[in-house]
Amino acid sequence: MTKALILLFLSLFMASSAFAGYLVQIDNSNGGEIAVMRSGTSEVIGHVVYPTIKVNSKGYTASQWVAGSQVAATAVNAIHIKVDDAKTIFSILPAQFVRPQHVAALRGYRSYLSPDSSIYTDIPAGEGIFGGGYAPYVGSQVLINGEKVAKDQTPKEGDLIQIDIEPPSDAPKELVFENKFKGAVKLVHFDGNEEVVGEVLRPVQGIGRFDGTLYCDPGRIRANHAGVIDISTSPVGELGGFQIVPAEHAQSPEMKYARLKTQWMVVSAPSLFGPAMPGQPPLFRAYLRPDYMPDDLSSNDWYDRLAQRFLVEVRLDGKGEWQPMPIVGLAPGYPLPESADSALQKVSEIRILFPVF
Repeated sequence: MTKALILLFLSLFMASSAFAGYLVQIDNSNGGEIAVMRSGTSEVIGHVVYPTIKVNSKGYTASQWVAGSQVAATAVNAIHIKVDDAKTIFSILPAQFVRPQHVAALRGYRSYLSPDSSIYTDIPAGEGIFGGGYAPYVGSQVLINGEKVAKDQTPKEGDLIQIDIEPPSDAPKELVFENKFKGAVKLVHFDGNEEVVGEVLRPVQGIGRFDGTLYCDPGRIRANHAGVIDISTSPVGELGGFQIVPAEHAQSPEMKYARLKTQWMVVSAPSLFGPAMPGQPPLFRAYLRPDYMPDDLSSNDWYDRLAQRFLVEVRLDGKGEWQPMPIVGLAPGYPLPESADSALQKVSEIRILFPVF
């Protein structure tokens, strides 16, 4: 199928459909356009700096819990695309990773990165498809040249990559975590009904130096994939945050610190004998994504913008009103102080407020 036919098909689809979401289209070419297609219109939001013609067959562990031809991870600093049912993926990276001085500083980078199997873009981290209103969800459908990504398929230069992004039709008002052993994980719906979807096996008490938090503000979702919800506690330019992981992923070799340190909350299904959580909604698929822009409050449509964003709040010592996320951050390059291990010890509840679509 030629590019012209694919563009015509997508334009007609978006114009005639009751589709509530949008498509992100990436021309995997040097200088190729990155466009958002919605309601019959197309807006170019960036360009490809370097295309990729490779995949990585040794992706991170949690990518195994996402089916092929889907988004395996969505973050302010990367998007990972699943190729098949093993751990083969390729990535889409923001502008910061193109700069030689930044790449040189990535030695010891504490987040999945595969430089040779990545599409490099000129979109800054935290903007556009990287958390700036156009980020996909875990499980969003991915097509290459209008077809599902085939097993062992490798992207080619000139391929059109489309990501179908659709908000959940049954999104709740909020997702609440009782930050204690055997605390409930529950959805709170707009009609006031509550639904228990998990329980806490290990509460979070500290913050860690998770690299991607460098690109988002406190109380924002930094990343979501089949085995993690990553939340920032630090301002842009500093490091600090914590992660929520399913018990199954906490047993992965690279997650050994989640079983020992205080910077991770470990959760399970409502019963230890219940269904597995990795790659399942609402925590680890289809419901959460990074979604925030620093200029939201200063924009003329600030109210509409804020109503369409995710926000993470806390309650302290089991009482009082919900409060903004405590601001705890470190300058890059500094070691983690002892105080970081107990920075969130007074947090008794955490809630993720969903957008009002």
